[in-house]
Amino acid sequence: SSDIRKFSRPVHIHKDHVSAVMDVSFSPTGMEFATGSYDRTVRLFKHNEPRSYNVYHTKRMQRIFCARFTADAKFVLSGSDDTNIRIWKAKANQNLGQAMPRQQANADYSEKLLQRYKHAKEIRRIVRHRHVPTAILKASLKKREMDAAEQLKEDRRIKHAKEGAIKKVPARDKPIVKEME
Repeated sequence: SSDIRKFSRPVHIHKDHVSAVMDVSFSPTGMEFATGSYDRTVRLFKHNEPRSYNVYHTKRMQRIFCARFTADAKFVLSGSDDTNIRIWKAKANQNLGQAMPRQQANADYSEKLLQRYKHAKEIRRIVRHRHVPTAILKASLKKREMDAAEQLKEDRRIKHAKEGAIKKVPARDKPIVKEME
């Protein structure tokens, strides 16, 4: 995502999909967005975080061609290659319908505990964990391995070249779209 005042350099590079992203839809609040991908997942990202905070998938779902937030930002709609439209809750852990006062107090307390101990290693691991299909998990591990190999290759090129001959360019400074004349 980019800052509108400076499009030449992105603020964040959002990563998690292992195939092409086909659609991006911002929520009405503008604080999060949904993406649909060829890897058969719908992912929700916060605008200021590089990793997705929620992943939606089903066993029979095919490639996602569109993903949209509803006007009240409570649901995400996805359209896939299998000619189905699926409705997902934007906040997967929230119950639908009216909550009793006791249930609401319990949810508020759980949220406060999470905010208080979010720095703890075990809590971060639990919060970050998302179940994804085996094929996507294997593809993401392979992609991570390829990225590490590319980074190592670049580091070795810089190390063995003349000093200053090759400059390391951060990912945010690399061109996003090739400019055509």
